[in-house]
Amino acid sequence: MDGIRELVIDNPLMAFTTLLMVSLTLPPLFERVRLPGLVGLLLAGVLLGPSGLGLLDPAGEIEKLFADIGKVYLMFVAALEIDLREFSRNRDRAMTFGGLTFAIPLIGGILLGRWTGFGWVSAVLIGSLMASHTLLAYPIVMRLGVTRDESVTVTVGATIFTDIAALLVLAVCVSLQGGDFSPWSLTLQLVGLGAYAAAVLFGLDWAGRLYFRRTGSEQGNQFLFVLLAVFLAAVGAQMVNVDKVVGAFLAGLAVNGVVGDGPVKEKVEFFGSVLFIPFFFVCMGLLLDVPVFLEALTDRLGLTVGIVLTLILTKFLAAAIAGLWFRYSRIQILTMWSLSLPQVAATLAAALVGLQVGLITAPVFNAVIVLMLVTSLLGSTTTSRFASQLPLPAGPLVAEDSLADDWLTTEGTPQKPFVVVVPLSNPATQRYLIEMASFIARHEKGYIVPLAIAPAHAHMDDPKLLMALNHHQKLLDAAQAISEAVGTEARPQIRIDDDLADGISRTAREHHAQLVVMGRSQTEGLRARLLGSIIDNVFWASHCPVAVTRLKKAPIDLKRILIPVKIMTPQTIHTIRFGQVFAATHEASITLLHVSDRTHSADDLQHFKDQLHAVMAEGDPVEYGIKCIRHDDPATVILTAARHVDLVILRSMRRRTAAGLAVSDVTHRVMDDIPCSVVLFGEPHS
Repeated sequence: MDGIRELVIDNPLMAFTTLLMVSLTLPPLFERVRLPGLVGLLLAGVLLGPSGLGLLDPAGEIEKLFADIGKVYLMFVAALEIDLREFSRNRDRAMTFGGLTFAIPLIGGILLGRWTGFGWVSAVLIGSLMASHTLLAYPIVMRLGVTRDESVTVTVGATIFTDIAALLVLAVCVSLQGGDFSPWSLTLQLVGLGAYAAAVLFGLDWAGRLYFRRTGSEQGNQFLFVLLAVFLAAVGAQMVNVDKVVGAFLAGLAVNGVVGDGPVKEKVEFFGSVLFIPFFFVCMGLLLDVPVFLEALTDRLGLTVGIVLTLILTKFLAAAIAGLWFRYSRIQILTMWSLSLPQVAATLAAALVGLQVGLITAPVFNAVIVLMLVTSLLGSTTTSRFASQLPLPAGPLVAEDSLADDWLTTEGTPQKPFVVVVPLSNPATQRYLIEMASFIARHEKGYIVPLAIAPAHAHMDDPKLLMALNHHQKLLDAAQAISEAVGTEARPQIRIDDDLADGISRTAREHHAQLVVMGRSQTEGLRARLLGSIIDNVFWASHCPVAVTRLKKAPIDLKRILIPVKIMTPQTIHTIRFGQVFAATHEASITLLHVSDRTHSADDLQHFKDQLHAVMAEGDPVEYGIKCIRHDDPATVILTAARHVDLVILRSMRRRTAAGLAVSDVTHRVMDDIPCSVVLFGEPHS
């Protein structure tokens, strides 16, 4: 054992390998038992650190490096995920609630710090640790379909205020810790910080827009530019005597509008969520001293409980005052409170800084870890409970949308003729794929474009390229024969491209396609799980909807179709309309399944049924039924219902992260375990 320990501790490569293994294996295991993945990472840090096996050293070069990089990246991603449009939409109320949910916990933390014997600077830092919040439970309100409720948008907008204010307090506290306090030094610090913040926010925004405009679709270089921006801002922060996490957060705000919601942002978040941020949480676990942690739960239990209770009570007080001021309902107030409870990103980053500079003690740091665990679990469970009672947004005016004729409307795309692009790669599954696309194209009086993409080579006369072209030509000949048998025109195309996803998306754009129909394998390899699959990239890049299929029967035999419906949005209507069109091609029937929370009243369910009837009346006339079931686990209900149908059509929704931490997703559970054929239907950029 001693030899292994020496090998790992003295070898940075072994330490890096250990961090990779932990980050890959533990979070999914903990999420299976409904615990946040970060809990597993922290526990791994404790077990592998000085308090456990001693295989990782918190003072080691690789551990210190990744702790710093992870801390910077954590704050950068937290800023990158803030929706600036939602903030501007409810700016006044968001600023008001942001001020309250910052100031009240700050005051509570200061009073607690002074009462427990800390100096003024340390007490202020303790207060600032409670003043921010992380939108850890935001994916829950997304799943429930209540993100447009004003109480939710106000809480989301308040995040930008609380995080900036908390980091400014941290910057001032660290500066004061390094020297004597005076009004003049504080003024100089604030002026310097303001000038630096303006330079980062406006300078990086200008430089980013200019660089992205000149580089076009060069995502690799754009990704590197974003990385350079965040670490350049972090280094610049240190030069003006401000902690690097402040610079990282400002950099995230600066490039927020530049990267938008495109594939570059996904790559940036992916890079952090699978590498830097998990490493950071493992390194946080290395710093946990088990005896001191146990002391925080026994001898110093009063301090730990005091910090947790102060946070819970002050956050509730802030939400109550703001809610009463804005005349929100009781459920809206409780939703605001539950969303603002979790303390993860800014809190942990600031706590680590405070520990490193000596502003807070080890017991306080351990109490903050307890605070993070308690609020993460409490915030998620209470949000799920309270947000489910918010009224669902009213459905769109179906007649006004005119979706009966133009069931898919894509800006800048002619609606006739109707074009379906069908990428081909697997001869064993292409028949069903071509048949489904042909049925839809024939129904819409259009044609299909069977597409085969050969990977590019340095030399166009490379024998491997010639072999690939011959193979793909055989696929296209077979596809054309299948399409002709169905009675649909086919216009096959071979393309040579370095990137399969880009090749599919560009072909769809060039042919003014209204739909892309592609296949999905039963299982995905390790590379797809880590780096994102071709399907993920097509969903992001495509200008038109994408239908990803896994068909176990011929399309003509898919007579019973199930479409789960959560909320009524234009995207939901498009998914239903896709199902209607496919059902109309061979006289299939549709069942619309709505899984509601147990708290929704009978009147709410009836209103939702009326909306579904109105949507179905606007589309192709097909036989259909509507089922509404109250249940806490939609995936279980969908999987049970799927046993009695031939095809399930799911709507693809982007899986958001909170500070780079993955969350569970109903669609992914259903896709993994569904027993029948399935179609995953997604809008552009989904």
